[in-house]
Amino acid sequence: VNLSATPVFERVKKLEKNGFIKKYAAILNAEKLNKGLVVFCNVTLKEHTRTIGRQFVKDIMALKEVVECYNISGDYDFLLKIMVYDMKEYQNFVLDHLGSIKNIGSAHSTFVMGEIKHDYAVPI
Repeated sequence: VNLSATPVFERVKKLEKNGFIKKYAAILNAEKLNKGLVVFCNVTLKEHTRTIGRQFVKDIMALKEVVECYNISGDYDFLLKIMVYDMKEYQNFVLDHLGSIKNIGSAHSTFVMGEIKHDYAVPI
């Protein structure tokens, strides 16, 4: 960028301060950590109130297997990205954790067979 370290450092700090840079993270190899099965789970709630929605979000935030959660429009209310070791661990997750969350009307799972593109960058 044709600048010395100090101006670059100051620009990065300004980007952090203004919220353009949210955080720094290491990108880990999920398979080496025995979390190679990726599942996208579409969830529909039985009822839609602010209290019920907040409780669902609180419950989901407590589940370490859920690595991403989106409130979506359309046929489903939420899209969860879940990472586990294998199908047996996913079955246990559904029965022991996801299935115990109140007010879930339905859950539809889609299993990732292969990752084609996964970019962490925000297009600018």
